Amino acid sequence: MRLRNALVASASALLLGLTFANPAQAASGDFLYTYIGTGGIRVNGQLADPESGVCIDIPETVGNDFPALAPRNLTTSTATVFLDANCDGDVYYVMPPGKKLGDRLRFRSVLFS
Repeated sequence: MRLRNALVASASALLLGLTFANPAQAASGDFLYTYIGTGGIRVNGQLADPESGVCIDIPETVGNDFPALAPRNLTTSTATVFLDANCDGDVYYVMPPGKKLGDRLRFRSVLFS
């Protein structure tokens, strides 16, 4: 009898723990942008199914003098683009799903909700 009660309590605790677990979420779709490549040529970049709730520095801008340009949010989540790396600073723009900002908008990081 005690073994059965212990098993029921253990199973209940496990199910309760799984209920409250918060797995990483991803924004479905692509986040497109351009960046300045070698020789000053504009190159297309993309984040496919980016993780939500985590600041993402645009890889091509890390250690580079030029920020990314022309963001296009083709994901299912709202994206907030920041002029500074690490989603820092007072200059940012909120982009609902499907939103495209101008070709001259500059940014270095993005956060998906």
